[in-house]
Formats: sequence, structure tokens, C-alpha cells
Amino acid sequence: MRHISIREIRSELSRIEEVVDREGELVVTRNGRPLVKIVPLHRSVSPPSHADLRASMPRMRRSSSELIREDRNARG
Repeated sequence: MRHISIREIRSELSRIEEVVDREGELVVTRNGRPLVKIVPLHRSVSPPSHADLRASMPRMRRSSSELIREDRNARG
């Protein structure tokens, strides 16, 4: 994500699509404070799959149901 001032965005406005494609997201600032965020409507990169995320996580030693049961019992 790139921070860009109002003055810079005005000069880049004619090629905003190119800038957003290159940078992904832009945060437009005024006097150093964030004013607006520009994001592409359609991302060129697809989001990661949930299966890949689950595969990368270590397996739990105890099941979720055991942990929930233990938590409920501890609360009274």
C-alpha cells in the first residue's frame, strides 16, 4: 500500500489505473493525514485458498470439542 499526497495524485490522475495496478492500494493524504483509500475493484491476484491455509497450519493435539468442553466445565 502506497501513501500519496493530494498533489501527487493530481499529477498521476491521467494514469490512475496504471498506478493502482502497480501499487495495489493507494492511501491519499492531505497534510500527512490519511484522507481516502483507493483500491482496485477487481484484483489481478486471486486470494489464497482456505485449503492451502489449513494445510500450512500445524495439527492440534486435542480436538476442538475437547477444548470447548474443558472451557465450559472451568466456567462452572
